[in-house]
Amino acid sequence: MLDDTLLDDPAALQRADRDRALLALAGSGARVRTALRLADTAGLDRLRPDGRPRAVLVAGHGSALTAGEILAALAGNAALITPLPPTEAVAPRADRAGAPPAFTTGLGWQLPGWAGPLDLLVVSSADGGEPGLVSLAEQAYARGCAIVVTAPAGSPLAEAALQVRALPLPYVTSVLPEDEAPAGPSAEPDLPAEDPAALWSHLTPLLALAQKIGITQLPYDALPAVADLLDATAVRCRPDAAAYTNPAKGLAARLAGTVPLLWAEGPIAGAVADRFAAQLAERAGRPALAGPLPQVLTAHRGMFTGQLGAGADPDDFFRDRVDEPDPLHLQVLLLRHVPGAPGGAPDETDGPAEVPEDDAGPRSFGVTRAHRLAAAHEVRLTEYASTRPDPLHALADLLALTDFAAVYLGLAAAQS
Repeated sequence: MLDDTLLDDPAALQRADRDRALLALAGSGARVRTALRLADTAGLDRLRPDGRPRAVLVAGHGSALTAGEILAALAGNAALITPLPPTEAVAPRADRAGAPPAFTTGLGWQLPGWAGPLDLLVVSSADGGEPGLVSLAEQAYARGCAIVVTAPAGSPLAEAALQVRALPLPYVTSVLPEDEAPAGPSAEPDLPAEDPAALWSHLTPLLALAQKIGITQLPYDALPAVADLLDATAVRCRPDAAAYTNPAKGLAARLAGTVPLLWAEGPIAGAVADRFAAQLAERAGRPALAGPLPQVLTAHRGMFTGQLGAGADPDDFFRDRVDEPDPLHLQVLLLRHVPGAPGGAPDETDGPAEVPEDDAGPRSFGVTRAHRLAAAHEVRLTEYASTRPDPLHALADLLALTDFAAVYLGLAAAQS
């Protein structure tokens, strides 16, 4: 059982946050600004594309693939966006110092057989040391693909970008003060935890590129405005903000002791739900099931009629509260993007709002049926919606909230 009073103890949160995840998330807005500036310096602003590519393939792992999925959600049917995950893994070689190599250095990627001169390959890496991505870039060069590489300057992948005539874009790393550097050994040295704000270092140059080549119809100032939204969320979700005013802490408290079902209406919310499920596993060690409406109503129906549904009563009077741990129960979190909802345009400092159960706003049949299913089985359903008209800004709103919530849930659980 989570002791939610820990969420209102900034000192305890700071002690538990050994890898400074909260500080990294708070710097997401600065990363977006830096990435935009460095991308222009690298030549993106001088790019004069000759038409749009037939397909955009986004290769990488972790948040790099998430960035590709987000681009696909934003592009919709306007372009074919294909994330390329690794297809194989071999035992990586140890370096000369004998340090255990990262598991990712043994990953391999394969270019689809149909990829060719009409297509664009985007390779993105936070480390830049994966030989498999270097090999993939060489495959794409041999087939005549256009290539863009996002990697730290001076890394093997960044050097390979010059050899394959790719457009090199810099990856913006987290810069923590010396006294704020992550401390403590990793439980799995070859599988280190990913920087929670790495997504924005992958996503920002990718979206700037997509905007330049006409894959997305983003306003010219959409990306700088994202940085402002992320800053505003960092202020709302700061560690010293009380749980009743901090939406991320409130969401973390709601999810404690539950098996979350992350349901999403629309592609924007769907990308956020998938990301939230991954962050709950990574940061809070909690399983979660994510899926889009209306498919989840049939795919997750059995969860409501099983042991995690209303049959498992956490308030059973006869349960031994000393020897028996609190039982897990379901919690549905419904994420939506509702542009133009009543209430007017949201202020920059506003974030996604929790929608009251008796809200009279318009709902699709899928959302209505989701509420009925949860109510029929006495499962709590919490709904969060962003009303921002721009899809990218709505996505940034929901992503920032859920990223902070995953970190807070993990920190509070570690101290319980």
